[in-house]
Amino acid sequence: MPETVPVASGTHRPFRGLILDFAGVLTEVVYPAHERWCASQGLAADAWRTTLNTHPEARRHYQALEVGKMTQADFNARTAVLLGLDDGENLMGRVWSGVRPAAGMIALAKAARSAGYTVAMLSNSFGLDPYDPYDHIGVRDLFDVTVISEVEGVAKPDPVIYQLTLDRMGLSGSECVFVDDHLGNLPPAEALGIHPVHATCEDSTVTSLESLLGVRSACPA
Repeated sequence: MPETVPVASGTHRPFRGLILDFAGVLTEVVYPAHERWCASQGLAADAWRTTLNTHPEARRHYQALEVGKMTQADFNARTAVLLGLDDGENLMGRVWSGVRPAAGMIALAKAARSAGYTVAMLSNSFGLDPYDPYDHIGVRDLFDVTVISEVEGVAKPDPVIYQLTLDRMGLSGSECVFVDDHLGNLPPAEALGIHPVHATCEDSTVTSLESLLGVRSACPA
């Protein structure tokens, strides 16, 4: 069992599990790659993000995609029209093609697992076919437990998917640390007793997790 480690409050808690979000945690910041792709298509640099975040129809499509109520292929075709593009073929894969793994966080996940922690990925899906982001980034084999919203039919921040993750890990909330780059996804985890970590910068997040978990990761150059 992993050793008990000190936390910010000065008390000690025996963490046994680490739960990681995918995009923005196990990947580098995604926006620059998305912006480069948009520019290559003659779109405004923020067209992808703005459309998915603010266009009501695009939001409905994305929310349906997250919980498996719309296929990625259907999402691609519909969203291409909203962006003013003629070709929706593998749109998600094309937009994400320039996104790279977060080497430091991946090394940390490997170190935690090697140290005896149960390591899980809890990810809101953006489709698995034809483009599988987890294969593209190369994280499929990092985890003891993988929970993807599309497969489960429920997405963060619904508390159900956090509890499902804990159940599959065989751990209580107080035994786990959860890392996500979206602040809105942290309160439901905290309500279950999970220690939340807001990922804002890869280096500082890795440092925080090394301290919390009592592990050291050797990040490849």
